[in-house]
Amino acid sequence: MHQLLLYTPIFIALLALFFGLYACGRVAEIKNSTKDLDWDAIANITGDLATTKKTIQTLNNRINGMHSPKIAEQELLMQLMQNRQQKGNGKMVGG
Repeated sequence: MHQLLLYTPIFIALLALFFGLYACGRVAEIKNSTKDLDWDAIANITGDLATTKKTIQTLNNRINGMHSPKIAEQELLMQLMQNRQQKGNGKMVGG
C-alpha cells in the first residue's frame, strides 16, 4: 500500500511534466510559424476567406436551385401588382 502511495504521485508528476513540455513545444511551433505574419498579411487572408466563403455560398445556392436571377423576381412582382390592380377590392364605391 505504501508503494502505491509513493509511486502514484511520482507517475502523475512525470505525466504532468511531459504534458507541459508538449504544450510548450506546440506554442513554440505556432510562434515560429507566425513570426513573419504581419497585419497586411492577416488582412489579405481575411479578404481571401470572405471571397471564398461568398463563392461557396453562391455555388451552394445554384446547386440547391435557390439562385434565381433578379430579373425573374422583378417580373413576378410586376405580375403580382397587375393582378391586384385588375381584381380590385370587390366593394362598391359611392352611393
